[in-house]
Order: sequence, then C-alpha cells, then structure tokens
Amino acid sequence: MQLKPVSEQVVVVMGASSGIGRATALRFAEQGAKVVVAARGEPGLKSLVAEIEAGGGRATAVVADVTDPAQVQTVADRAVDEYGRLDTWVHMAGVLLVAGFDDTTPEEFARVLQVNLLGQVHGAKAALPHLRRGGGAFISMSSMGSQRGLPLQTAYCSSKHGIDGFLEALRVELQRDGVPVSVTQIMPGTINTPLFDNARTKMGVKPIAPPPAYPARVVADAIVHAAQHPVRDLVVGGAAKTLITVEKFAPRLIDALLRRVGYEIHDTGQPKPANAPDNLDAPVTTNDTVEGTVGGVTLRHSAYTWLAMHKPVRTTVRALARPLTALTSRVDPKGPSPVLTAARRASRPTAAGRSE
Repeated sequence: MQLKPVSEQVVVVMGASSGIGRATALRFAEQGAKVVVAARGEPGLKSLVAEIEAGGGRATAVVADVTDPAQVQTVADRAVDEYGRLDTWVHMAGVLLVAGFDDTTPEEFARVLQVNLLGQVHGAKAALPHLRRGGGAFISMSSMGSQRGLPLQTAYCSSKHGIDGFLEALRVELQRDGVPVSVTQIMPGTINTPLFDNARTKMGVKPIAPPPAYPARVVADAIVHAAQHPVRDLVVGGAAKTLITVEKFAPRLIDALLRRVGYEIHDTGQPKPANAPDNLDAPVTTNDTVEGTVGGVTLRHSAYTWLAMHKPVRTTVRALARPLTALTSRVDPKGPSPVLTAARRASRPTAAGRSE
C-alpha cells in the first residue's frame, strides 16, 4: 500500500484543541499538509488555527463532539468540501477518569466508553467512505492500557481494550475487500499533556499514570510517520513497550507489581477535589496547550520509538550483529566450532590439576 507524502495530504485531527492532538496538527501543518482540526472547545481550535496560519500553514476548524455521529460526519464532509478529498483521519479525542471501580458510577463508566470507544467508531464511519475512494490512513489513538489494565482506570482501560479489538476486526475486513486504507493503532505510555489536568478524579489529588512521561511531540512524530508508512501498531515509549512485553509473558508479575505500587503511581501529591472542573462531560478550555504539568520523571526522547520508525537503521543493526551471532552459534559439521574448541581447551585440567 502506497500512502501520499504528508505535504500532499488533507488530514483530519479529531481531539485537536490540546495535548497530543494539538501537537499532531501542528506537526502535519509544519510538513505542508492541509489540516482540519476538530474538538468540543472552540477557543482551543481558534488559537490552534491561528498558530498554524502564523507558521504559513492551512487549517480549518470544526467544533464537534465525537459522541454525536452527525457532528463527526460534518467534520469529514467539511474536509472534502474545503480541500476536495480526505487522505488521513487521526482520531484521538479521549477523556480520563481515575477512580476505583466502586467509586465509579455507571453513568461515568458509560461516558468514558462513549467518548473513547464509540467516538472512534463514529470517526471510522465518517472517514472510511472518503478514504476508500483514493486510499489513505485511519490512525487511532489508543494506549498501553489497551494491552494491560491498570487499577483506578477500569473505565479508561476498558475503552482502550475495546479500541484494540475494534481495529483488529476492521483491519481484516478492509484487507479482505482490498480497500487501500491502512489502519494503525498508536499506543503511548504516559505523555506530558493536559489529559491529567483535565481528568476527573476521586483520589483527592491530581492524577498521573506510570512514569516516565514523554513529550507530546514524540507521539506526534509517530502519527505523522504512520500517515506515510502503513504500519499496524506503534508503541510510543520504551517504558510502554516494556510493560506490554512483560504482560504477554508474565502477567502475574505485573499483577503483583501493581498490587504493590499501582495506587501510588497515580498520586502527584497535588490536591484536587472530586468537584474540581474536568472534561468528562464538557470541555475545559483553560488547558488548551500541548504540554501538561505531570512533573516527576519526564524524558525528552524515546530511543525505542525512534528505532521502531526507522526500519533501515534496525536492519543495519541486525546485519552488524549477525556475524557475531554466527560466530558464537555456528556448529561445524566436521567438528566443534573454534569458539567451543578454545573454551574446552581452556577448561581442560593439566597434569598439575589446574586449568591452562
């Protein structure tokens, strides 16, 4: 599947007013894409469009709530009306609730699913008819929580697990029908964005997720990469990749670890009462920025994610490692390898009973 260069694309970014969405829209615009940005909060969209246009880019803003299919459809139609087509749809609108399951109301749980999971479904319904025509990319913001649930995030992790299953099934259907649309799941670890400032919490403090945190631009770069290079999944952050990998092979180990520190890692120590403003039901327009205030351990880059996006570098590293692997594992059919022979000779006792 061949995707267009970003400079030739029309891109929709859902959930663009702050955080990763804002960083992503700016990154696409910097590389020459025409961008349609959407979110619930109009002030954040206006400031984003102004920032893009000040940098010489082109952008259009549409106020939309992803829980309303008609509003999401309007975003897709506006992109086509304004720019003639749609090449990439990036869906990342999401909300976070940090609370024990016993403290989570059915209405709160349902709201998280409506925004995070059904919002993705509405995005796909609106985008795919346009993407089918000329091919393109559907890029979905998920989380490391799609592969491993965390305590105090039952609703959030349920929504992300749902995204994982939805995308797997959707991808196969598109492949079977020969539709030239790539489907990518982006799975970040903890990212320093206003998500945590805007979250609803019943812990009594502003929440955070497991450290370390990475900057939003690392995720934005991964998304822009997926818009040009068809890729199934991209994990952002070596810490997230480690958690996902250990979960596959030793889930009980992760259980034990989270029993011990799973509550503490959410605690920033900064008081936040349960009735503080949050964006679960309505936007919080005071935090329309890229970066948040997570504090703690924050890294500037992710070497793992960079390597994941640079296949030639990975290939070179493997090629350089291959001779050493062959030397240490080669078995000569006429006899033992030189390495093994030398090792055995060195360990053979001498007449005096010592090694040579």
